[in-house]
Amino acid sequence: MSESMREFSVGPDPYGATWKVRFVWLQNAISIRHADAVDCKFAVDDGFSGVREIVISLSHPMLREMHRRLGRPLTDSWCMQLASAHLAHMIRSGEDIEKTLVAVSGEDLERANAAVEAKGRAVVAG
Repeated sequence: MSESMREFSVGPDPYGATWKVRFVWLQNAISIRHADAVDCKFAVDDGFSGVREIVISLSHPMLREMHRRLGRPLTDSWCMQLASAHLAHMIRSGEDIEKTLVAVSGEDLERANAAVEAKGRAVVAG
């Protein structure tokens, strides 16, 4: 599987498996479930159970606060990266992996942003 923002692999999970992940869509959650959030849907395949969908929900107020504090533009790309980083954490740790809709906490959003920034620094340095 090619490694990109839209298709990537994550592993190992707590059982040693590597998951295939495909980004499906990003949508303002107000239009689909009346929530002040940005939802990112992914199709995930653990190699055993088949493909299933997980939606990562990023709180819009938390995103706005982080955007202001960091001086970072609030873009679709950044939201996709944050959601992907949180999903990768879920897969590696096994946390919330059984859920189909995951609302990201403020602490988890900070951890996801740290992962996004670290990956960005690695790309620039490489």
